[in-house]
Amino acid sequence: MSHETTSTLLRVRGRTVAEYVPEPDLDQRLSPRPYLHPVRTLGGVVVTDILPEDHPHHLGVSIGVQDVDGDNLWGGRTYVRDQGYTWLDDHGRIVPQSWGRQADNGFGQRLRWLGRDGRLLLTEDRTVFAGAIAGRDDAWLLDFAYTLTAPADRDVTLGSPATNGRPDGAGYGGFFWRAALGKVRVLTATGEGEDQVNGTSEPWLALIGEGAGGAPYTLVFSGLGDGDDWFTRAYGYPGVNIALAYRRTLTIPAGGRISRRHRVAVVDGALARDQLVGLS
Repeated sequence: MSHETTSTLLRVRGRTVAEYVPEPDLDQRLSPRPYLHPVRTLGGVVVTDILPEDHPHHLGVSIGVQDVDGDNLWGGRTYVRDQGYTWLDDHGRIVPQSWGRQADNGFGQRLRWLGRDGRLLLTEDRTVFAGAIAGRDDAWLLDFAYTLTAPADRDVTLGSPATNGRPDGAGYGGFFWRAALGKVRVLTATGEGEDQVNGTSEPWLALIGEGAGGAPYTLVFSGLGDGDDWFTRAYGYPGVNIALAYRRTLTIPAGGRISRRHRVAVVDGALARDQLVGLS
């Protein structure tokens, strides 16, 4: 894979299952950042969406946080306490610094999280790999890990609309998967629907949806870090977020770091709850 290409392909069993765009040319108000799209099942069903009309700052599979020391690295309007969503000149971006190991099934990368004025907010080390799942020809596994490191001279605090006063638990920020537009269900081992799964820390969460033409697919997410929570949408739009600041802000101390590793099984077909065990 070449460093000069505008995108990188991930392949499993000889099939392209995802495309990674490291530095998209996007409006600054979308908080430009790397993303995976399209992501496909082994059967070819597209299971991500990008630049949707309802939330054009949703970029396939990406990392984003709406409040990074006052800068918006999620995109769109910013939730302001006692005002609600407001357009502010506060949008930063996440840009590549260097590549690490690269192969047909994945890569490593160092990125810089930059504020609206170009100052360095965080350094990120990211690894993304796609692999087969033993004994299954209908599923593959995305392994997405990242470490965020604060500058040596200052703490960095991550927040969300919820921590900034939004009253309905919209604590999103972190790893986010905007699913293909269509009817979806979200469930865990013990609950189903937004009301029962949002704000929980169950070991796994599944989104069961329909791609183009009604083709069914299942996504099984795992890998919450200490203090993380699930945040999903199944009604207004389909998406799953592993939230870093659902109830309270998260501060990375000066020179310190936080690390996360998430896994997503991408499966053809709509699985029943008892078929989800073992895929997380």
